[in-house]
Amino acid sequence: MAGADPLAYRSAPLLWLFGWYLRWYFYRHFRAVRISRTGYPCVPAGKSLVIYSNHPSWWDPALYILVGTKLMPDRIGYGPMDARSLREYGLMRRMGVFGIDPGHARGAAEFLHLSRRVLERSGGTLWVTAEGKFTDARQRPVQLRPGIAHLARHVPDIVLLPLAIEYPFWNQSRPEALVRFGTPIESGRHHDISGWNALLADELTRTMDALAGESMTRDPQLFVPLMRGSAGVGGVYDVWRRVRAWGGGRRFEPAHGQDESAQPEPARPPFAEPPQDQPASATIAVR
Repeated sequence: MAGADPLAYRSAPLLWLFGWYLRWYFYRHFRAVRISRTGYPCVPAGKSLVIYSNHPSWWDPALYILVGTKLMPDRIGYGPMDARSLREYGLMRRMGVFGIDPGHARGAAEFLHLSRRVLERSGGTLWVTAEGKFTDARQRPVQLRPGIAHLARHVPDIVLLPLAIEYPFWNQSRPEALVRFGTPIESGRHHDISGWNALLADELTRTMDALAGESMTRDPQLFVPLMRGSAGVGGVYDVWRRVRAWGGGRRFEPAHGQDESAQPEPARPPFAEPPQDQPASATIAVR
């Protein structure tokens, strides 16, 4: 509807339902969604937050919603999307996604205007694929669109938080979805736009490199599972393994390689937001 407020489309009940749908959807398509045991940095509940990440896949916005509803359900999250893509996924407007026209001055101005409105709300949270296009997780140097640097310089008293994402295949037929948060960064006018862009890119690169190192070990003990999907290699190979297990009087274990069945998924994530007076730079240890 022409002239309608794009932020007003967001529906908390629909977002809650969609979060549950995504748990089922990720269960079908991934072995697990895991967060690095380095944890979720403490950001006071009333502090506005920009979570900016690399952009390796079509899955990223859905992963944002899943991680957001699991780790920070009380935060009011929004995020930008190319307006042309949003027309194809209109439901995403109800999840807090607003359309922008990248590559044009009008689109940049609209991004800054709507983002500032989100961040002016107590506890407002903005999720941004900061590279602005699909980019391999190993590509260096990491190059960010300048929009979040403008927010870092011009919007006072917010926290910018890097988030690294990967979707590697380990030992199963389905991939892993891995995330790792970086070091919180306080906004301010102590850098110009170019300096902010370089700092934000450096911090995201550091976080991505750390996640890559964890990912290459294929060690699930380095992560906390936010949720688990189905295991197994699939096809004829799993049929043969099942027959062999039955023939030997053993229970069939679909997981290929390390058995994680003794590691139950936590009832709730082991990260929480601190009291209002706790500094944003502190990190809650994984318990």
